[in-house]
Parts: sequence; structure tokens; C-alpha cells
Amino acid sequence: MKEALSSAQEVEARELAQAIAAAAESDLPEIARTLVGSTPATLFGANEFEVRDIILRVAAKAYEQHLAQKI
Repeated sequence: MKEALSSAQEVEARELAQAIAAAAESDLPEIARTLVGSTPATLFGANEFEVRDIILRVAAKAYEQHLAQKI
């Protein structure tokens, strides 16, 4: 289990979360469209990999935002 963050770190984490959300704003609807456009038969396979690719893009943006705040 991770230790609790200090109050300053909590503020930093909230700011980072907002920056990540802003950076990923266009990605989340893309995930939703992919899922809504799927059927139970097509949910996995190609559509699953499409969602995973988008999520990995979001993760990369999260790292970019974090590193940008550190520089």
C-alpha cells in the first residue's frame, strides 16, 4: 500500500489530474464512440485493441504532463 501524500503533493496531484484530463479531452469521446459502436460480438478483438491504443495514448499524455510540470 502506498503512503498517503502530503497536502502539497495532494494539491500537485489534483493539478496534474486536471492537466491530464484536459490533454485527454479528445481521447475519451473516441473511446466512448468505439464502445457504443460495438456489439457484444465485436466488443473484443479489433475494438478492444483500439480502446487499448487510445488508453495508451492517454497514459503517454499523462507522463508528458507530469514531466512538463517538473521542468
